[in-house]
Amino acid sequence: MTPKIMGILNVTPDSFSDGGRLASADEAIAAGLAMHAAGADIIDIGGESTRPGAVPVPLGEELRRTIPVVRALAAAGIPVSIDTMKADVMREALAAGATMLNDVSALSADPESLAVAAACTAQVVLMHMPGTPQTMQGLATYTDPVADVFAHLEARLAAAQAAGIARSRLIADPGIGFGKGLEHNLAILRRLEAFHALGVPLLLGASRKSLIPAIAGPAPATDRLPGSLALALRGADAGVAWLRVHDVAQTVQALKVWAAIHPANARV
Repeated sequence: MTPKIMGILNVTPDSFSDGGRLASADEAIAAGLAMHAAGADIIDIGGESTRPGAVPVPLGEELRRTIPVVRALAAAGIPVSIDTMKADVMREALAAGATMLNDVSALSADPESLAVAAACTAQVVLMHMPGTPQTMQGLATYTDPVADVFAHLEARLAAAQAAGIARSRLIADPGIGFGKGLEHNLAILRRLEAFHALGVPLLLGASRKSLIPAIAGPAPATDRLPGSLALALRGADAGVAWLRVHDVAQTVQALKVWAAIHPANARV
């Protein structure tokens, strides 16, 4: 199957790739509408940067940034995901119409998150990240990156199911760039297929990540489209279900060409 597209909509002043670009809810809503029109299957709205060393955002500010955008896009009939580690933001976003929870801490940062996720019907993305955005890069130590990340995700999937979240609602994300150096990221990308053994759909979020300039030479985040497309197509080859991307129209075009070359895997 051709991967579905999750469009990244950051309503933050400090995200690594596009922080501060959307200064108001109206601008963010317009950007979300445009991404959906360009082919995004869902819009992932985040109000707190999770880049390395990012400063945590107070609950009230994260709600102010995200909920009006969630509500407007959901009211327009557009599937919406909320990118948050806070249970209260999850609750408010679900009430506003979100249909997916995307938590970089795999529902571990907030003790109430598992219960919130269990009480709803939304899909839930569990991502691998050691520690927190403030500490993760100092924890990038692995015996075997693939085996270690797999074990972490397997444990979080088990915790989610034990909390009452149906396995059919769960998605796993190996967390490219989160507490991982270049060689760790490359090891995971080379062996992405191994994560299918988790038994849930996979999400790959590698768009504009720092491994691109680490491999290909210096480039600001907004100039990393070619590398991002290469990573997206690697995900498609590996059979991931979701690609989380900044450049929706360009990724959709690349996947259409990919699907024509691989018709057995094309989306029905």
